[in-house]
Amino acid sequence: MIHWGSKTIHDSRFNDSRSPMNATFKIWRGDASGGGFRDYTTEISEGMVVLDAVHDIQRTQANDLACRWNCKAGKCGSCSAEVNGMPKLMCMTRISDLPLERPITIEPMKAFPVLKDLINDVSWNFRVKKQIKKFRPRPPDAPDGTWRMQQQDIDRVQEFRKCIECFLCQDVCHVLRDHQMHDRFIGPRFLIYAAALEMHPLDTEDRVAELREAHGIGYCNITKCCTKVCPEEIQITDNGIIPLKERVVDEFYDPLGWIWKPKKVKS
Repeated sequence: MIHWGSKTIHDSRFNDSRSPMNATFKIWRGDASGGGFRDYTTEISEGMVVLDAVHDIQRTQANDLACRWNCKAGKCGSCSAEVNGMPKLMCMTRISDLPLERPITIEPMKAFPVLKDLINDVSWNFRVKKQIKKFRPRPPDAPDGTWRMQQQDIDRVQEFRKCIECFLCQDVCHVLRDHQMHDRFIGPRFLIYAAALEMHPLDTEDRVAELREAHGIGYCNITKCCTKVCPEEIQITDNGIIPLKERVVDEFYDPLGWIWKPKKVKS
């Protein structure tokens, strides 16, 4: 059964309940020193997700298989991995959506160091987050200590707050994944974090210089691969990264902007 919008489509591969169906999974096993894929065959049923199969293999065949997970509802961002070569949340990837005529591969994310099996060390992300200038609100607009904001300004940043920090966007980004430029580029997750602060109607901090230099926004060539893998469907590139790039261009590369710079007000 495949869920598509309001419709439910029954997968013919699961029609005969009298004949249990098996699937083969190639799961990467190892640690920081190295490893490789191992084959596991397990029974699958209608409605299962990849995380269900991993748990079944863990329970019956590989008790020492390391796998990070928490909510199993697509909200904690813990079970990130690469399924058939694509960064995905295992708990949100239905087996019925995958081709079963060949083994399903499951491996840890490639942009971060491996700790064990399917678990990555993602601590670099938390160190990066600390480098971004924090929220600095303007003084209150009213004597009672409250502010006045336009609803459209609030709506603009609300989308970015949906991020569950699964780091799939970081994993798919070629700057981090293929070129390993972690020391020069903060990645799409934290460009979105910076956008949420920069575009906040109350914020007065200026992060444009850091975006250009320390945060490496120029390395992003807006392929939109980060947007495609986001489980929350945040428009990372169009609504976050491109507007930030425009601010950098206005500040450092637009000669007409230099003339009007003293008159500019942060928006």
